Amino acid sequence: MTGGARVEDYLALLKPRVMSLVVFTALVAMLVAPGGINPIVGLIAIACIAIGGGASGALNMWYDADIDAIMSRTQNRPIPSGRATRGEALAFGIILSVFSVTLLGLATNWVAGGLLAFTIFFYVVIYTMWLKRSTPQNIVIGGAAGAFPPMVGWAAVTGTIGWESVILFLIVFLWTPPHFWALALYKQGDYGAAGIPMMPNVAGEESTKVQIFVYSVILAAAGMLPLVLGFAGWIYGAVAVVTGLSFVWLALRLLRAPDSITMRKTARTLFTYSLSYLFVLFLALLTDTIALRLGVI
Repeated sequence: MTGGARVEDYLALLKPRVMSLVVFTALVAMLVAPGGINPIVGLIAIACIAIGGGASGALNMWYDADIDAIMSRTQNRPIPSGRATRGEALAFGIILSVFSVTLLGLATNWVAGGLLAFTIFFYVVIYTMWLKRSTPQNIVIGGAAGAFPPMVGWAAVTGTIGWESVILFLIVFLWTPPHFWALALYKQGDYGAAGIPMMPNVAGEESTKVQIFVYSVILAAAGMLPLVLGFAGWIYGAVAVVTGLSFVWLALRLLRAPDSITMRKTARTLFTYSLSYLFVLFLALLTDTIALRLGVI
C-alpha cells in the first residue's frame, strides 16, 4: 500500500512519544512563569506548541524517509512502511507549522509565535537537513531545537525571554547529548548503515562514553541552577540532587563497562533513565512552584 494515509498514520507522523516530553517542559514553563495566563489561552498555547512540535516531526519524516527505511527502529514509520507518501507528510507538516505559529502569535504574543517558528525551522532545516548527516556534533548543536519549548512556553505567558527560561533551555540542551548518545551506543549498526555520523560511529565507543560522563556531570550541576538562582525551593533542590547524582552514577557505570554486552545494556538503561530524569526534574519544579504559591513551604 502506498499513500492514502489514515488518521492514525497522520498521528504517527507527529512523533507523539518523541515530542511529548519537550511539550511537557513547555507546559511547566508556562505554569511557573510569573503573572499567569488565562486558562483557555493557556490551553490554546500548549496545543499550538504540541502541534508545532508534531509538524517538526512530520517534516523530519518527510526529509529522512530514505534513512528511516534503513534503520530498524524507524522502518515501521508511515512513509517507509508505505502507509503515507512523502508528499502527504510534507503538506501535513507545512500546514500544521503555519497554523500553530499563526494561532500562537494571535492567541498570546508574537515573541512566543516567533520562537515557535524558529524552533520548527531549527529542527527541520538546521538539524534534519544540515547537521544530522554532516557532523557527529549533530545532537549537540541540534539539541537546541528540543530545548526551545520551555522558552516558548515562558514567552507565551510573559511576552519576554526571561533568564529563568534560558536556564530551563540550558538544562534540556545539556540533557540531549547524553540521552541520544546512549541510544546511539546500542544502535550503532542502524546509524552506520544509514550513514549518519553519530558520535560512537565516528569517534568510537570509548570517546563517546567519556563525553556522556562529562555532559552528565555538567547537566547535574546545571540542574541545581534554579535553586541556586532563587526561582526554585528545597523540593526542587532535593529532587535535582538525587536525580542528578543518579544520572552521573549511571554514566560512570557506562564509562566503566568492562565489555561490549555490558556497555550496550548499561547504555540502554541510561537512555531509559534519562527520559524519566527530565520529566521528574520539571515535575519537581512545578510542584515546588505550586507549593510556594500556596504558602505550603
